[in-house]
Parts: sequence; structure tokens; C-alpha cells
Amino acid sequence: MRNGLRIYDSDTHVQPSAETLEPYLERDVRDRVPNLADFLSPVKIGLAGEVREEPYRHAYRFARSTPPVDGAPRILGEAAPRPGAVRRFQKFMGTRFPTEGGAGDDAKIRLSDMDEEGVDVHMMVPPGANDHAEPVVEMGFIRAQNRYLDEFCSADPHRLKSLVVTSARCIDESLAEIQRWARSPWVAGIQPYYPPGYPLDHPDLEPIWAAAEDANLTVCHHSFVAGEWPGYRDIWENPFLSRSASHPWSAMRAVASLFGSGIMDRHPTLRYAILESGFGWLPFWAKRMDDQAVYMGTVAEGLKHKPSEYMSSGRFFSSTVVHEGAEMIRMVSKLLGDGILMWSSDYPHAESRFPKSVDIFLDWKTLDEPLQTKLRWDNAVRCFGEP
Repeated sequence: MRNGLRIYDSDTHVQPSAETLEPYLERDVRDRVPNLADFLSPVKIGLAGEVREEPYRHAYRFARSTPPVDGAPRILGEAAPRPGAVRRFQKFMGTRFPTEGGAGDDAKIRLSDMDEEGVDVHMMVPPGANDHAEPVVEMGFIRAQNRYLDEFCSADPHRLKSLVVTSARCIDESLAEIQRWARSPWVAGIQPYYPPGYPLDHPDLEPIWAAAEDANLTVCHHSFVAGEWPGYRDIWENPFLSRSASHPWSAMRAVASLFGSGIMDRHPTLRYAILESGFGWLPFWAKRMDDQAVYMGTVAEGLKHKPSEYMSSGRFFSSTVVHEGAEMIRMVSKLLGDGILMWSSDYPHAESRFPKSVDIFLDWKTLDEPLQTKLRWDNAVRCFGEP
């Protein structure tokens, strides 16, 4: 709480180290990957850019294709990467690094950082699926992650919330995880993951949408920069282009797939949220989808509403990002209604303004009190439920 005001942070991240997650892994995973230690990668740079010192903690890294953005960066305007060029970690935008351990290894440290910023609730996006070649191994890590989250959030289940990850490669097993954890106090929604090239609106996923609706859980979309958004191979070796385009473009595709496929009609109480994807583009995309649905067709037959009407229906939500600011919030709220946007900080990533994120938001005096209340609390509660 800050200045007597309740604050719900709708997009933060939780990322346990391999050392923290390992005790939650099942015997079956250990049997299938007897050389598990070979996949440990030392964490030398923290999530906000902190330089770590030995002894390092580790993360599990399994084989996957490497997008060009992870290679040598090319400066815009130059023909090729400079000899020996190495991509630097992004600039930390806050004034003090989040406390080591708060990212996912020690809940008490995280709660202390929340108290420092004045935040009541963190909705924490988990690491998700790991792209292991064997879907059963990937699902084993997801189950371990859920057991870890259950214990981590037990430190204060009214303040620490997260998502049940589902995998399109293991639908039945994902449904079992939703059923197992749906009533747990830490569960605020589900987060589907898909293999490359898998449509977000694929009909095989209908049981996932039905399970989320039955459990009254919001479906959340959160893309990541590395290879999980359309066009990621066409950024010409430039991290600026990649980061600028990745989250918004991925969310645009996700929203259009959801609205245009009839999922919101078939599941009339389902809620959907996009996180860390910007929000100023929402009115433009709503108008464009309305037009393209008529002009191009190829959407589901018999849609009950225009895409823009699904967006403003009270069942769609979007977290904000600090850099788009108060005037963008006012514009989106005027055009689409004031029930969509939710404040967020991106703790503990470098984009966070820790520990001043809440203070920056509360200093946006052009936002009237009713709108501020919806942004900092009411809309997140409508989206994720009472904490």
C-alpha cells in the first residue's frame, strides 16, 4: 500500500533458479534426463542486469533454435555487425536493483521489495514451458513449477499470485494441472504455451478454454523476445527492432486469433489478458480488425460481435507499461472504456523502475481518481479475482 492506496501489480515475473526448482522435479524426469546437470547454465547476469559473483546459481537450458537476435548485434545504418560485437544486456531503468533472491528464490525477500515499492499484490508470470524435445519432460518441469509456486506463494497467498502453465503438446496433462491447482489461492489464471508454428486458435485447444472458463480463470498472453513472435527472423540482427516489435506484434496476433476464431462466443464468460505488450495500439488494432474481418473474411462464421466489441466487452484486459504514460492511458480509456487497463511494473526485469514504479504512476496527476482506482486495483481484481 502506498499513501493509503491499494496497489495490484498485474505483470511481474518469478524465475526460480535451477537449485530452487530441482527438489520439485519428479523421479520420472530424472530418469528420462539422467544427465540433467549437463543442461545447467550459470546465471552471471541477473534479470535486471546485475553482475553476479561466484558461486553462481544456474538455470536449465535445453536445446532450441537460436534466433538471430541472440547473435552479434548490428547497429542500425551499418551494413553488418562490427567485428567482435557482443549484444549488451538492456539498460536497467530503475534506480536500485531489486534485491537478490526476490526474483524467485526467497519469497520473504520479494515481499520486502513489494513493501518498499508500496505494492499489495504481485501477479507473477512464471518461466513457462522449456522446449525440451520430449513433451513429457517439458510437462514434468511444468508440474514441478506448479509445486514450487504453491510453496513459494504460501508465504503470503493474498499477495503472491501466479499462473498455471499449459502446453499445447500435452493437452490432457495440462487439463489435469488446471484441475489440480484451480482452487489454490495463488492461481490467478492460466498461460498457454505453443510449439513453433502452432496456431493459437487451434481447435484442439478447446478443452483448455473450457477448463479455464469452468474454473473462472483468466487466460493470459505474455510473449517473449526470443523466437516466440511473428517476424522474429526479420529484424536484421538488430536488438532495438526486435524488442520494439516483439511484444506488441505477438499480442496483436494473439488478440486477433482469439476474437476472430469465435472462442469468446463459444465460451461466453472467458476472460483474456495480454501482459507486457504495450497498450497504445489497442484502439488502432480494434478498428483495423473490424475492417479486415469484413474486407478479408477468413474469420469464424457467425461471429456475434465485432472484434472491437470483444475488446471492450469487460472480458478483455491489458497491463500497462510505464513508458507509454498517462496521456496514452487517457486516450485508450476514452476510446475503449476504462475497464481494460491494469497497472504493472515488470519487476524484477530491467524495464522496471524499481523501487519508484508506484511513485511514478501516482504522480500522473492528469488521471482522475476514479480512473486511477481502476488502474491500480479494480480492473486487476475483475481480471484475476479478489486476492
